[in-house]
Amino acid sequence: MDRWSFLTNHARAILFISEHPNARLCDLATALDVTERTAFGILALLIETGYVTKERDGRRNRYHIQEQLPLPENIGHQVTIGQVLHLLLDAEHAPNRPPG
Repeated sequence: MDRWSFLTNHARAILFISEHPNARLCDLATALDVTERTAFGILALLIETGYVTKERDGRRNRYHIQEQLPLPENIGHQVTIGQVLHLLLDAEHAPNRPPG
């Protein structure tokens, strides 16, 4: 059976970067289970569209999520990247609850 994800690779990249701002491109590629070239393209698009900024830190890069920006979706009301990140990260770290 093929693997699939509810979130796009772009959303998964934002989640990963928010928790690992000093990660290398190869770390992002591994986390997304894609090639470094694909990870580079995803990251470049996120930077180009302003959702991620890149800061040089010595020989490495440090990435920052622009949480105040709205999602690029038209879902009736404006939701920011930060609101979605907090929702997903809170859910990820919440204790497992039995279905009820």
